[in-house]
Amino acid sequence: MLRVIQLLRTSLQHQNSITSINRFPILIQAKSQRYYQFKSGIYGYYPKPDLHDCSQILGNIPSIQEPNYFKLCQLIEAYRNFGHEKANLDAISLTNSNNKLPLNLKDFGLENCQKDIFNISDILPGFGSEKGSLAEIMEYLDKTYCSTLAIEVKQLYESDRAWLIQKFEQIQQLKFSESDKTNIRNVMLKAQSLDRFLGKKFSTVKRYSGEGAESMLVFMNQLISLSIRESSSLTNIVLGMPHRGRLNLQTGVLGYPLQALFRKLRGNPELIDNSGTATGDILSHLFQSIDLPIEGEGRKIHLSMLPNPSHLEAVNPVALGKTRAKQLFLKEAPYDVTGNCGSRLGDSVMCVLIHGDASFASQGVVAECLMMSSLPNFSVGGTVHVVVNNQLGYTTSAEFGRFTDKCTNFGNLANCPVIHVNGSDPESVVKACELAFQYRMEKRRDVIVDISCFRRWGHNELDEPAFTQPQMYQFINNRQTVPDQYSENLNFNSNSVGKDYESHLNSCLAESDAYDPPPSQFQAQWSAIQPATNNITQWDTGLPTELLRKIGIHSVKLPNTFTVHPRLMKSHVQSRLKEMETGEKLNWATAEALAIGSLLVQRHTVRLCGQDSGRGTFSQRHALLVDTQSEDVHIPLNNLSTEQAYFEIVNSPLIEESVLGFEYGMSIDNPTLLVIWEAQFGDFFNCAQLFIDTFISSGEAKWMLQSGLVLLLPHGYDGDGPEHSSCRIERFLQLCNTSPSIRDSDNVNMNVVFPTTPAQYYHLLRRQQVRNFRKPLIIVGPKGLLRLPEAVSSLNEMSSGTHFKTVLSDSNAGSAVENTQGILCSGKHYYALDQYRRENGIKDCVIIRVESLCPFPADNIIKEVMKFPSVKSWTWSQEEPENMGAWSYLSPRFKQQVGITPRYAGRPPLSAPAVGVKKWHTKQAAQILTDTFKF
Repeated sequence: MLRVIQLLRTSLQHQNSITSINRFPILIQAKSQRYYQFKSGIYGYYPKPDLHDCSQILGNIPSIQEPNYFKLCQLIEAYRNFGHEKANLDAISLTNSNNKLPLNLKDFGLENCQKDIFNISDILPGFGSEKGSLAEIMEYLDKTYCSTLAIEVKQLYESDRAWLIQKFEQIQQLKFSESDKTNIRNVMLKAQSLDRFLGKKFSTVKRYSGEGAESMLVFMNQLISLSIRESSSLTNIVLGMPHRGRLNLQTGVLGYPLQALFRKLRGNPELIDNSGTATGDILSHLFQSIDLPIEGEGRKIHLSMLPNPSHLEAVNPVALGKTRAKQLFLKEAPYDVTGNCGSRLGDSVMCVLIHGDASFASQGVVAECLMMSSLPNFSVGGTVHVVVNNQLGYTTSAEFGRFTDKCTNFGNLANCPVIHVNGSDPESVVKACELAFQYRMEKRRDVIVDISCFRRWGHNELDEPAFTQPQMYQFINNRQTVPDQYSENLNFNSNSVGKDYESHLNSCLAESDAYDPPPSQFQAQWSAIQPATNNITQWDTGLPTELLRKIGIHSVKLPNTFTVHPRLMKSHVQSRLKEMETGEKLNWATAEALAIGSLLVQRHTVRLCGQDSGRGTFSQRHALLVDTQSEDVHIPLNNLSTEQAYFEIVNSPLIEESVLGFEYGMSIDNPTLLVIWEAQFGDFFNCAQLFIDTFISSGEAKWMLQSGLVLLLPHGYDGDGPEHSSCRIERFLQLCNTSPSIRDSDNVNMNVVFPTTPAQYYHLLRRQQVRNFRKPLIIVGPKGLLRLPEAVSSLNEMSSGTHFKTVLSDSNAGSAVENTQGILCSGKHYYALDQYRRENGIKDCVIIRVESLCPFPADNIIKEVMKFPSVKSWTWSQEEPENMGAWSYLSPRFKQQVGITPRYAGRPPLSAPAVGVKKWHTKQAAQILTDTFKF
């Protein structure tokens, strides 16, 4: 292939013009971009031309004389680049694709050369002969590139393109044995039998069947088979998919017990719940983990089908994150820090994502994941994307659902090869699987397989699709099913398999009432984890001060040849060394380094991810340092000990949704991994609300999956306007499964905290890993406290025997009998209240900080309140507007659990979190303080 391109370049250099304007361009690689280049020396990006008029590609370029061999090369290139436009890919024949592209001899000036013999050994190695007539070559090209299987490769880098073309031509020559055909037939017939059986026995249940897309099951069956047979290294497959065909794939290919399926169909729970907080999930979200034995090798390959919400494509980054976490613990590159394993990323774990056509083209999370696929801290060594192309959204036709001609066009921007296949030809689907698998294993990049099929019913079996798609469904209702059609081509009576399998289904249905689901929680790497208790427990998260001091010193230790920025040397390195020397006035970043460093020493892997997280949005962290001379990167916390765990710092792309989903996926794979996602500003999580609602806050209740994911959300009203002030505390508290009238316990769905000191932050991070259960942790983090002189801690506050305190007493208050007024607050606002109290000489009030919002620490608050019996009234003071912040959540709990009724002091109700005018902000901030102390 490279030789052909070199020949074409030479031909262009030695000619002065081009004869025919009806000519396809030659694609020439220039760095990482693909350009069209001509003798005129003009480079340009060209939009995809109208393929009915090839002159739009070249324009009016002067003609030259060239040999027929050069014209043949252009013809072959045209087939390879555009043959998919002519291929027979429409499973329901709604479009006449054969008229889309005029790939004929006249367009290339070869109409009078059909009997000419060409030497093609170098340019068509898959032809089978060194020479051939033009007619034979055309027949070969049509059969290879314009059949029911086609490739889209013009967007690829040249080396990838050449490799894929060669492999594609080889795979097109594959012949299927009788055994292969029988296996294909049986997979589809069993799926068809199951769908028909469920249609009779459970006619009122939405099943989202695979009818019309049975060849997707053939693809997945072949992919798993290849993973077992062709790869000696793969040990895990992580699978994410939507609802369509999910039940067929689980039972027909992945071995999900039919008894369990029927039990769920009858309305019974699919999970064993010992906590009493489970909600379960609907039928189409069933998930499983299974070990598939590898015959003759004594090993197994583990397959995890992830649960998913009904937000299409949302599971994609979660599956990718879980895949990456597995690669981390298997120490695949780049986690092979010793360099001794010689592994490649993706050797052991492969991610497979199944999509719908409408969602793949339209959902932004798809584009985000494709963009992230080659980034250093997010790549998983290539993902196999399978698009089940129904040529239809919910009820919306493709022309109204996207502006591109193919649903996979965005993959071109991500340099993904696209393999198009007609789902009505299951043997071509098997070939597509072979090609996709080999490309992924060889190149370790994403590959897309577009299976054109159809939807036998509407969006579900209870829907009538003919209301909006009458012609499509007239054709579908009159056509033979794909399994029956394939069986008929093999001269096989499909009824025999159907009847035998139906008998088996009836037996399983009869057994379903007595079926008990096996435990799915706390297995394998989660075996040391337990359910949270119905108490609020306290965990010793402190460590010896000498150990902390050593960690602190090493957290800024640099190689002798490393040149750090002069300002950082003073403000970061020397400042921290001084903190370690005195053990006093430790700031927020130092406490974080001590928490993470101590966990690493205790062999807990830590991943900190966010935009600019290496240095910190507010230039406070500097856990990742850059040499000012060489720009080499150094992470001191990865050099604490030869036995320590790995600290991964990720400067993520400017994405919230998919990145947060990715980090959640990492957190559910292994409890020894602490995953921290940091928003650049607290309110930026808005773009990822879907993952908070459907995974983080409810994943354990729906699927019994514990997650210790930490969200760091910088929060605080500093006059920066509506989008840089609030992390929307109220939203997280609204998602907590607690009651104002019932005492909370550890068994809440997630923890929401608002710490005010570095020591509290230190204990929170360590508590995530020290506890024997996992809960998502929402930290309402500081901005203004990062360098506030008052917001400091000592090493003694982090030493052995210390822990996170859910409520902080007022160390600046006078004696108990002097206090006649009480103030309750959380977070940064405490320091403004305390400063106002000191500046105004107020001595008769006490300020109590509520550090934990959920679980609500009623007992500890009561203890603090009882210390001040002389207090006549209590006030809740907050920076946030009245309809935001913690007030609405805490108010009924103060009344029903603590026995006090605080008045409110804070901003009035607002539609936006904050005002955008500095003077108004200053006036409001002053008014809050005045109102708070207006006793």
